Amino acid sequence: MIYKEPLVSVIIAYYRKKKYISKTLKSILNQTYQNFEIIFIYDDANNEDLKLIRKLLSKFKKKKLIINKKNLGVAKSRNLGLRFCSGSYAAFIDSDDIWEKKKLSVQINFMKKTFSDFTFTSYNIISENDKRIGKRKAIKDAKYIDMVKSNYIGLSTVVVNLKKIKNLKFPNLKTQEDFALWLLLLRKGYKLNCLNQFLTSWRKTNNSLSSNIFQKISDAFKLYYLYENKNFIISVYSVLVLSFNRVIKNL
Repeated sequence: MIYKEPLVSVIIAYYRKKKYISKTLKSILNQTYQNFEIIFIYDDANNEDLKLIRKLLSKFKKKKLIINKKNLGVAKSRNLGLRFCSGSYAAFIDSDDIWEKKKLSVQINFMKKTFSDFTFTSYNIISENDKRIGKRKAIKDAKYIDMVKSNYIGLSTVVVNLKKIKNLKFPNLKTQEDFALWLLLLRKGYKLNCLNQFLTSWRKTNNSLSSNIFQKISDAFKLYYLYENKNFIISVYSVLVLSFNRVIKNL
């Protein structure tokens, strides 16, 4: 089959999300936009879920399964996935989130019209039982000066034009890796546009709530101090501002 639409590489890093992965992959499979490949990184030394993953991926026409010998973390896994991309665009989704059927179609069309380098959208927040418990509206005219204070971009909403952004790579952090990348791209002058449509559902789980707070604070400091080249005092202040904004956002 010959497609007129550009190929989109959908990158998904997986680590022990057996409860949700079927719904996530089904939401990708049901996309109205058909010219995509799925790059699936199995990031677990334990192969217990691998049989299920192979079965689910068998439904996709274009897929690449990468199996890590040990748990590398999301940043390294996504970077590995990017190396195997054949698409003009890269779309990211976490292994427990869900896309609306027209997500890729609407967003790729929007990127063509706006000549965007990378884009993000509004998203719904759902519970472990798929109940909608909130939403986050995309902020228009996102700029570095605003973004550096708070990460309001959901990873699973992002699509990147790989023809414009070469050598895309997530910084090597255990958390905050996506935030660090968005800031880097904005600092380099790449064009970011937001699409105010709710095309993704982000799942809020007990695991996401209980993530190591000290790890997040440590990575936030590294983000500002090492990657954004802020001095020590500004880095500490920025972490405090980021933490405050995150608390306010979750109220």
